[in-house]
Amino acid sequence: MREEIEKALDVLKRGGLILYPTDTVWGIGCDAANAAAVQKIYTLKKRDDSKALICLVNNYGMLEKHVDNVPKMAYTILDIAVNPTTIIYDAPAGIAENLVANDNTLAIRIVDHEFCKKLIRYLGRPLVSTSANFAGKPTPKSFKEIDEAILKGVDYVVNLQKETIAKNPSTIIKLGSDGGVKIIRE
Repeated sequence: MREEIEKALDVLKRGGLILYPTDTVWGIGCDAANAAAVQKIYTLKKRDDSKALICLVNNYGMLEKHVDNVPKMAYTILDIAVNPTTIIYDAPAGIAENLVANDNTLAIRIVDHEFCKKLIRYLGRPLVSTSANFAGKPTPKSFKEIDEAILKGVDYVVNLQKETIAKNPSTIIKLGSDGGVKIIRE
């Protein structure tokens, strides 16, 4: 695993894209603070850049560093969540502007996956995570279902867990500044 982290980290630091396993599905990722790398993901996925991407962090400390005011409800939701859960937060900070949605929000998940946690820790910043498919196409359930053009479009494919069948994408919840909770994806 150490060698894979080093290779992926090198690519991320140079502004490249990686394809990597997560606690949900295979993801296309980049340094969340690198706007040019984020744009590469939108281009590769043929995705409208008005559709926000998810970021992964490795712990509450990193979450709090990139969200001005984490609502108390977020901690409650994350503590009781059975499945990987992404929360949309207001007023993100310290990430590329083209990751921030038009309403000044960002979707963030505290990842529970050993490779991802270590990679994020060494990178020192959030990692973009979006499913390894073209916009509008089904999310691959395994590595072998990933389109060849996606495989060729990234700078590095992490050589771990290629035989693992993916879980479902994360639940996405939006927390309103008024305290409201809205489930976007179950």
